Amino acid sequence: MSAAAAPVTVRRVAVDEAAARAEPLAQVLADVLIDCVEGGASVSFMLPLSRDKALDFWRGVLAGAARKERVLLVAETAAGRIIGTVQLITALPDNQPHRADVAKMLVHRDARRQGVAALLMAAVDQAAREEGKQVLVLDTVTGGDAERLYQRAGWISAGSVPNYALMPDGAYCATTFFYKQL
Repeated sequence: MSAAAAPVTVRRVAVDEAAARAEPLAQVLADVLIDCVEGGASVSFMLPLSRDKALDFWRGVLAGAARKERVLLVAETAAGRIIGTVQLITALPDNQPHRADVAKMLVHRDARRQGVAALLMAAVDQAAREEGKQVLVLDTVTGGDAERLYQRAGWISAGSVPNYALMPDGAYCATTFFYKQL
């Protein structure tokens, strides 16, 4: 049975939880990040991704969530296992109070193709509305599964940039930028 066969819920990591439970959350989220990078996801990290580097990243994210600079959402199984995550970065320049960036949409490989990513994207839309955001922006590997997911979720392509980033193995990849009006 796969990790997501049981009902999956998406929840917002509360500000106080981000501060009080940062280390255990970082440990679990590092597992998801490492799995995604090892599976070829171009999410800012290269192979091999050390656990220390993954933990440092998540400690920073959780500190940002505790400071209300971002919203951290997690997808959990009925047993409480975190199998996915996405962030809404809300701390932007003064001239962009209405906008947020969506970042690090990650789903563990053993929970993919079961609607987890779609649940996370619906939850990020709701979190953005709760934060008073009207425009969302994200980027993803051109031609990848995530690109199709975003299109199905109502995101609009603003264009692609060739050789914008590297895949975890060092190969160049194009990146497509998307936006969504809420």
